[in-house]
Amino acid sequence: MVETDFYSLLGVDRGADAAAIKASYRKIAMECHPDRHGGCTDKEAHFKAVSEAYEVLKDPQKRAAYDRFGHAAFQNGGGGGGSGFGGGQGFDGFSDIFSSIFGEFMDPRAQRASAARGSDLRYDLELSLEEAFSGVEKTIAVQALARCEACNASGSKGHSAARTCATCNGAGKVRAQQGFFVVERGCPTCMGSGETIADPCASCDGEGRALRNRKLSVNIPAGVDEGTRIRVAGEGEAGVRGASAGDLYLFVHLKRHAIFEREGSTLIAEAPISFTAAALGGSIAIPGIDGTRIEIKIPAGIQSGETLRQRGAGMSVVNNRGRGDLMTRILVETPIKLSKEQKALLEQFRSTETGDECPASKGFFSRLKAILDG
Repeated sequence: MVETDFYSLLGVDRGADAAAIKASYRKIAMECHPDRHGGCTDKEAHFKAVSEAYEVLKDPQKRAAYDRFGHAAFQNGGGGGGSGFGGGQGFDGFSDIFSSIFGEFMDPRAQRASAARGSDLRYDLELSLEEAFSGVEKTIAVQALARCEACNASGSKGHSAARTCATCNGAGKVRAQQGFFVVERGCPTCMGSGETIADPCASCDGEGRALRNRKLSVNIPAGVDEGTRIRVAGEGEAGVRGASAGDLYLFVHLKRHAIFEREGSTLIAEAPISFTAAALGGSIAIPGIDGTRIEIKIPAGIQSGETLRQRGAGMSVVNNRGRGDLMTRILVETPIKLSKEQKALLEQFRSTETGDECPASKGFFSRLKAILDG
């Protein structure tokens, strides 16, 4: 499951206030609005994603749910109010979420399950741009608490049964009075499970899990971008004595590329050309991100800074068969090393100039002369 972080989409920190979120959304929405890009499907998809992120983060209650549960808060009818978030169910869609929050204080079994569940893990995965384009299978090494094989995750040596924890009476949590406040924390005796082991396993000290290194093969889909979050369910830390495991979250980071810069599904390359090629036109070839040779035709008279578009030569789009575009920014290079023959030819060319060859320069100096002449 590929999920792009809402804060990353809007380009703000998690601690950003409402004003900063709104200002960033307006700026990005204006830049990527499909009407400004000829109905480009990539820009339209990005615009929708940014709008969905803003719909959640602008609402304090939805934002609080997202900060705690992530994208899971809006799955299975979670309801965020925007497209792709429950079809406009509104705030009622959060009933299950808030039930799960407050239900833990009412149901000791929910408390124990929450405390015993394994922790989620984060893994920062660095990819080349080519790997992000094509998708890749990666083998990663993770060190985490895993199921104890010696006791089959029971935490008990032999077949001794678990007992109700005497410290918390099976609740998995203990409370302490501090002035007017009551502080609740996980039970230190049973580690939140609500039970203790009379004869604990020597390999895991009764937890049913032990620290070990393991290798995991993960599939990275084509088109992932910087900041993309991939959830691998059940591959986090093992829970206490057979409780459910946490999840593993992969955060994608892209290496700097020698040729291309990336903006969403669009690739940008800079190509320096000689001033004669710019004046006369021609063609250049660059290697595409997919390994093919891309020929770029240079129209005669192109100016430095102009961009040429090759449709369908950009990045892959996640969960889509299409590709973005390649934008080649032309940089006209002025020669700095000339032979005597070349200098003579340029002098001959300069002697034939009328000013009409470079209309922008001619117009500028004409206006400048008018100002100086009063």
